[in-house]
Amino acid sequence: MEGLRRGLRRWKRYHIKVHLADEALLLPLTVRPRDTLSDLRAQLVGQGVSSWKRTFYYNARPLADGLTVRDARLQDGAVLLLVRDPGPAT
Repeated sequence: MEGLRRGLRRWKRYHIKVHLADEALLLPLTVRPRDTLSDLRAQLVGQGVSSWKRTFYYNARPLADGLTVRDARLQDGAVLLLVRDPGPAT
């Protein structure tokens, strides 16, 4: 039974949303638990959205690009915030 459960995990998909604060957009994405945040960025680029110099946030904490969806503890229906990195202070 454990082998079956482990095999089904490979097919699991999460439907999440990315909120672009600057453009007031909410974009739906379908991801797998092993996808990294860099993979999410690639999906956004495929939809015509640049994520250059922006950081993903989830539950008020910044997420590194190397994290997987599972490591970031994202769940089905989660909403990520994509915010432009602050420029240098003057």
